[in-house]
Amino acid sequence: MKRFLPLLLCLFALPVTAQQSQLYIVPQTLSLAAKSYVLADFQSGQTLVSQNARERVEPASLTKLMTAYVVFSALHQKRISLTQQVAVSERAWRSPGSRMFIEPSKPVTIDELMRGVIVQSGNDACIALAEAVSGSESGFVQLMNKEAKRLGMKDTRFANSTGLPHPEHYSTAHDLALLGAAMIRDFPEYYPLYSLREYTYNKISQPNRNRLLWLDPNVDGLKTGHTEAAGYCLITSAKRGDRRLISVVMGTASDSARAMESQRLLNHGFQFYDTVRLYPKEHEVIAIQLWKGAQDTLKTGFGYDVYFSLPKYQVDKLKAKMEYKQPLVAPINAGQKVGRVKFTIDGKLVAEHPLVALETVDAANVIGRAWDSMRLMLN
Repeated sequence: MKRFLPLLLCLFALPVTAQQSQLYIVPQTLSLAAKSYVLADFQSGQTLVSQNARERVEPASLTKLMTAYVVFSALHQKRISLTQQVAVSERAWRSPGSRMFIEPSKPVTIDELMRGVIVQSGNDACIALAEAVSGSESGFVQLMNKEAKRLGMKDTRFANSTGLPHPEHYSTAHDLALLGAAMIRDFPEYYPLYSLREYTYNKISQPNRNRLLWLDPNVDGLKTGHTEAAGYCLITSAKRGDRRLISVVMGTASDSARAMESQRLLNHGFQFYDTVRLYPKEHEVIAIQLWKGAQDTLKTGFGYDVYFSLPKYQVDKLKAKMEYKQPLVAPINAGQKVGRVKFTIDGKLVAEHPLVALETVDAANVIGRAWDSMRLMLN
């Protein structure tokens, strides 16, 4: 069903289970000393706070999140392995900026290079990994941009694997938050690498530049970045209880400022917002009438857990209405989209989710189909 015809819309209010409403004031503004920023909830995917979130900026070493994402994809597809030895090219060895200090005379494993990228932010490690995965950095960059497009990073373009300045290398706070969420969601087995505070290679120990790993026990990632043009940047994830938030702060004035402003952003989200699961995945929400089927009704719900992030104690203001086109005719396959549910607060649309069939229903026999055809003609 690609279109919803207004004259055939069937509207039903769906129950929304929520906690009792209480008086709770959420600050209307949050001003940070940064060029742009965004705070997103991992479970709901909603943006809680933002400023200039879709403004294109230089991502600096936050680029290395996508570098790691592509490498993790290659590991998942078994195109490479963690124990694989990589020969270090002269190009990787001579890369400028932050380094892991790999050497052409000393092979290094994929596992070591990943730690060099994530903890030490090594540009040399990025190039070595790009060459190991794709044969060249330019080929690897094509994969980076392909993944960015797939993840919905509409205002992002990568020109290298390191984040070194380039006129055609840019992203946004919004897009980087999407990338951070994808990293946590898609590669939970590798994500703990982002909480490492230090890594030693070639007898050289370097600390993770993310200060919040030391300051906040709830923070477990992700990445810092800095160039003269970009300023000091930080994408952070923190988990308190069952809630996880992702913050992106771009263009602060110092290392300490990016940590402080990121902490303020995370604290704001945890203090003033709640995230609740309104509907579990594949839980029956409502049974709707079905015509010409082996049964008269169809169980419907959502194909995933439906979460919402809202100001504290305001969840009971959320209203849900289901829309679907009638007549709904069998056969219907499980997972098939049969409608949509719009969620509003005070009449304003908050989110929209597809309503899907939770079961497969075959067509009725000839007599049953004929009977329903007659009933439809009389309606």
